[in-house]
Amino acid sequence: MTKNEKEKIDTLVVTGISAHDNPENAVVPPIYLTTTYAQANIDELGNFQYSRAHNPTRTQLEKLLAKIENADAAYTFSSGMAAISSFFSLFSPGDKILLNSNIYGGTYSFIRQYLKQYQIEYDLIDDLNEISDNEFSDTVKGIFIETPSNPLLRVTDIAKISALAHKHGAIVAVDNTFLTPYYQEPLTLGADLVIYSATKYFSGHADVIAGFVATNDATLAQKIQFFQINQGAILAPFDAYSLIRGIKTLSVRLDRQEENTLAIIDFLKNHSAAKRVYYAGSHSRLEADIQESQSSGIGAVISFDLADNYDLKTFLKALKRFDLAASLGGVESLIEHVTTMSHKPFDDKLLARIGITDRLLRLAVGIENKADLIADLQNAFDKSKKEAL
Repeated sequence: MTKNEKEKIDTLVVTGISAHDNPENAVVPPIYLTTTYAQANIDELGNFQYSRAHNPTRTQLEKLLAKIENADAAYTFSSGMAAISSFFSLFSPGDKILLNSNIYGGTYSFIRQYLKQYQIEYDLIDDLNEISDNEFSDTVKGIFIETPSNPLLRVTDIAKISALAHKHGAIVAVDNTFLTPYYQEPLTLGADLVIYSATKYFSGHADVIAGFVATNDATLAQKIQFFQINQGAILAPFDAYSLIRGIKTLSVRLDRQEENTLAIIDFLKNHSAAKRVYYAGSHSRLEADIQESQSSGIGAVISFDLADNYDLKTFLKALKRFDLAASLGGVESLIEHVTTMSHKPFDDKLLARIGITDRLLRLAVGIENKADLIADLQNAFDKSKKEAL
């Protein structure tokens, strides 16, 4: 933490909403399910009038998220994609946005259709770390970064890109879903906006669909809030409460998940079934250095290419601890086949350009016993290995 040193994030996720700020000093904030609020008279309208605009439970959550994120403002949405779309709503026809090519399939699907429809241009950059002044024409108004990226865990230098973008009058948004502020603080590193699918680690239990955007820029905050209220993709009160509850265990979950992840990386790197293992900082020495300088951990998402002498479908079916499912960030471990699941919107040419093969599997590591998880992978490898001809 830099802006608020009074409490470490481990403490803040638990005590960020004080019981003394709740009605009757309740330790847990109440859930306000109401849609509307009675007003005293037209000269004394209250802070809460209609729940699409403001709701006490959602407001409590947004204040908590702003504290955790070292931000002046945070706005929640009904999904991560709704939060992401709020960033792209900031641009006008003729503007251009730069993005890393290795991004979430949902984000790619959205920009491919939405930006074209609204005559907003975009460029997919294979390595944002290599861009210079030459990439910034007068029309470049924004940069969208995933770091680590999905699914190959490529790392982008947030501070460097932010300084370069600001030099040319462009704004920078970072999708920080994989690391959360527990491991990485994009706003502190110079980004203008940080975006999350809160469905993942903030929820932590695979039972809430949500997203949020945080910023220290008052002008951007006003625009994001306008989009939130008037586009209408707001977070429901019960979902806001569920996130408040899930956030309390964010740090302890991530500690266990990363511990398990590091053990699984070591196992896979020494196993013939894993042709290549991908994790934050694994691509190159440069990216490892960047990751170490801007983050305090690698998180709990990794990917690997299954070797050709292992049957893919047999391997996936043999797993007992890793469910074949989309998403990540919950306490349970999941595995997905990237090209048929999260990155299905990518065509073959783009997949090949990025380096995503049809043998790529993404692991979202949970909090189970690490020995059990490794044993499950080993058992599935044993059952799926093809006999030598």
